[in-house]
Amino acid sequence: QVQLVESGGGLVQAGGSLRLSCAASGRTFSRYAMGWFRQAPGKEREFVSAITLSGGWTRYADSVKGRFTISRDNAKNTVYLQMNSLKPEDTAVYYCAAAVGFTTTQREYEYWGQGTQVTVSK
Repeated sequence: QVQLVESGGGLVQAGGSLRLSCAASGRTFSRYAMGWFRQAPGKEREFVSAITLSGGWTRYADSVKGRFTISRDNAKNTVYLQMNSLKPEDTAVYYCAAAVGFTTTQREYEYWGQGTQVTVSK
């Protein structure tokens, strides 16, 4: 069992930055690939980024490539999402999730956090 708790969301102006954190419970964090997803009002949840167990490989949605950076610290059981050059269309609830394999597919993620709100104003 893995429990995930996101933090770091908030209100920021367009062009600003935020860093999201996702703290995982348990000693098995390093066995899971981690991902970030987001859900905007009235839209389906979508993939944002993923990182392998060791952090050696990452993937990004085209909409965030070059602006967002995913990283992890297995000693701290934490995965991060650094978000720069934020746009109003980045406004969403952001979720972190854990999967046994490295994937961008939501249904393959076993554990999910409760989400953190990110709001980007014009």
